[in-house]
Amino acid sequence: MSFSLKQSALAACNDVSNSVLQRRSLSCRSSILPPLVFQNNSKRTNLSLSKPLHVSAVEIIAKDKEPVIKCRAYEADKSQPIEAAAEEVKSEAAKRVKIGIYFATWWALNVVFNIYNKKVLNAFPYPWLTSTLSLACGSLMMLISWATRIAEAPKTDFEFWKTLFPVAVAHTIGHVAATVSMSKVAVSFTHIIKSGEPAFSVLVSSLLLGESFPPAVYLSLVPIIGGCALAAVTELNFNMTGFMGAMISNLAFVFRNIFSKKGMKGNSVSGMNYYACLSMLSLVILTPFAIAVEGPQMWAAGWEKALSQIGPQFIWWVAAQSIFYHLYNQVSYMSLDQISPLTFSIGNTMKRISVIVSSIIIFHTPVQPVNAVGAAIAILGTFLYSQVSDPVIHEQ
Repeated sequence: MSFSLKQSALAACNDVSNSVLQRRSLSCRSSILPPLVFQNNSKRTNLSLSKPLHVSAVEIIAKDKEPVIKCRAYEADKSQPIEAAAEEVKSEAAKRVKIGIYFATWWALNVVFNIYNKKVLNAFPYPWLTSTLSLACGSLMMLISWATRIAEAPKTDFEFWKTLFPVAVAHTIGHVAATVSMSKVAVSFTHIIKSGEPAFSVLVSSLLLGESFPPAVYLSLVPIIGGCALAAVTELNFNMTGFMGAMISNLAFVFRNIFSKKGMKGNSVSGMNYYACLSMLSLVILTPFAIAVEGPQMWAAGWEKALSQIGPQFIWWVAAQSIFYHLYNQVSYMSLDQISPLTFSIGNTMKRISVIVSSIIIFHTPVQPVNAVGAAIAILGTFLYSQVSDPVIHEQ
């Protein structure tokens, strides 16, 4: 916004009395802005501006309990506001680059984890121990980071861990169920079924929490459910345990998100440290159940068999799947600190596409055309859900 003040106009304005200005201000008062306050000043101010003025800031201040509008302007040839705008553009560009790096790293780490996790489970079919090692490795990495001050340790209290407990329970169930699923079926099939998580989210929120959604949200569930059903029916290596594991994982992660939303409001712990604390508490919860379900004797026998078949590189496979599991989750939580839930959900959908495609190529998974169509429909439905649910997320 710019205006040019001429000397003649200014002289005319200076001759107008304050009383006339006050009367006119009453008739021109805005319903939004507070009333303009004019102060009597015996000194005449002669302004001579040959260059246009640009309004740079308008603020409301309180003076003697009366609101006053304060306006700042600068001459057209001044460069400071332009430089500030340039700095803002650079900052926004740097933020986008940072988010892009987060996304690329998140997807790459997730692909690597799924590959090594499937290799480990093919040679060592003990998903409970595999899940435990993933959490243990991540917890150890963060404890070392805190001890060496590579990362700043979070300040927590009893209330923090109390609200984190139901989140950790749901996270543990979802993690183990997904690992059980991948031990029984192809990685691509597990992730196709897990793309149906939005359907579980809407159904649980509607039936248990009494929330309502626009018709577009419910309509977006049709391709998700239909695509997952079509992919499951046409899956060549269908296994009920693998299918149910993926379904239970979807349900558990929905409850994890609900508990996180309700219990972590106003929490100041960063995304990286929040996931570290979540991993540690999940490890405490999971360990006794892993021992009861599988046990050290089964682990020892399976370990020897895997080493004899694969060789020493099996140890690297186990270490890699544990390390990359923690890293990809940590980066995803760091991404969530920088972006909106909508952008995160879209990134999660694209992540599943990269995992499905890469696992089919690496493991030579046979895919029928009908199966591929079902997967594409389910993923498309997930993308549409993320689009139509954005207004609901902002309203909440």
